Amino acid sequence: MESTTFSLGSIVLLAPVVLFIAIAVPLLFSLRVSEVWVTKFTKIAISIGLISLIAIIVVGSSRASLPLILSFGNWVDLQPSQSHFQFRLEFVFDVLSITFGLLTLVLCGVIGTFAANYLHREPGFHRFFLLFAMFLMGMIVATFAATIESLFLGWELVGLSSALLVAFFHERVAPVENGLRVWSVYRISDAAFLVAAVALHGASTQGEFVNLTGSESWPSGESGLTLGQASFVGLMLIIAAAGKSALIPFSGWLPRAMEGPTPSSAVFYGALSVHLGAYLLLRIESVLDQVWWLSALLVMLGLGTTVFATIAGRVQSDIKSALALASLTQVGLIATEIGFGFRYLALAHIVGHAFLRTLQLLRAPSLLRDFHGWEHAIGTRISNSAQRLEAFLPSSVSTAVYRWAIERGYLDRLIDSGIVRPFIGFFQRCDIVERSWIEFLSGQTQGESDQAQLPFEGIEEL
Repeated sequence: MESTTFSLGSIVLLAPVVLFIAIAVPLLFSLRVSEVWVTKFTKIAISIGLISLIAIIVVGSSRASLPLILSFGNWVDLQPSQSHFQFRLEFVFDVLSITFGLLTLVLCGVIGTFAANYLHREPGFHRFFLLFAMFLMGMIVATFAATIESLFLGWELVGLSSALLVAFFHERVAPVENGLRVWSVYRISDAAFLVAAVALHGASTQGEFVNLTGSESWPSGESGLTLGQASFVGLMLIIAAAGKSALIPFSGWLPRAMEGPTPSSAVFYGALSVHLGAYLLLRIESVLDQVWWLSALLVMLGLGTTVFATIAGRVQSDIKSALALASLTQVGLIATEIGFGFRYLALAHIVGHAFLRTLQLLRAPSLLRDFHGWEHAIGTRISNSAQRLEAFLPSSVSTAVYRWAIERGYLDRLIDSGIVRPFIGFFQRCDIVERSWIEFLSGQTQGESDQAQLPFEGIEEL
């Protein structure tokens, strides 16, 4: 029985890995592989993973073997005699991870089938499916991770594939710039995640989520950390979740991510990646229960994000940006539900919203064509008779709110002035101090030092 479930769980975890390798190896050696082969292999790998996960549900439910823990042993043990700082590769199949895993595999199967036709004869067809396989691999690892380091591995794969697919059309400047913007925000999120992981290891010597949640299954019991430890680790993980799920003040990058192909926009920012932060918050719900002000902070972030996205979404001129902000509105509500303790409601909200937003984003191109056809048929524009809030506001207030909304709350400018520029300025000063010390220790004059830097002249302008 245990060997059967272990084998099925291993298949679920390995299916996307095999898919990624199968697509990457021909590209690495410049071998020509047909679009049909890539599409079929993608469908087969996802189907095998989905069938294996369903089999785990059937077998586990009938024999009460859930939650299922798959352990692949210690990969790092820095002080074996004291059992200190162990890094274990473990995966858990419980209510939360299985639900999110089913959602991932089903939607990735739908998106993969859609993308095969949508990107037919596109020069970057194979590159898209390679990054798509990387994303699927990251989602599966993050979803079933039972340790914080395993979750961070999947977290990074999802972030890297997301940024690269935003910059998919790299022959244009805007996608590359927006991809860098997404990657920059992810760096802030990932830094907070790493601090939380180090703090968790320092508090309990291991990175298992059982130390955070008090139980191997979800929903969990009481956290095993002290109040101070739980407060710090929980705060860092909320920052990480806010960056990944675009909660304020990191909301500005989500509309920028719509520069990527429509299939990636649907699966990343409508369905799965945008909910990964909410998944993390659900996984650490015991910490939120232990520290009341973390729940209050999460409620404020969620409500603030909902209000921001609702107002900003009303002034968007393109359908993908409007749908991105509509997704953000629901993600804010989901974060609010988690903060209030409505765990199952938040999980159901994630599943329903993911399916709805995937349908809307995939339907968007043909919907615009249909609207144009209807307008040509009736000979005029289709009017929007909905009553608008701005009709009840003074013109000066309405104009101010409009400018705030069209600038998306000035959040990008706030991050640039409050985080990016001070960060760059600090390291520029460090560079100046380092160069002065090098000149002093090497006995160089200022002119000799400048001459030595000539090969890199102008790099600051980049």
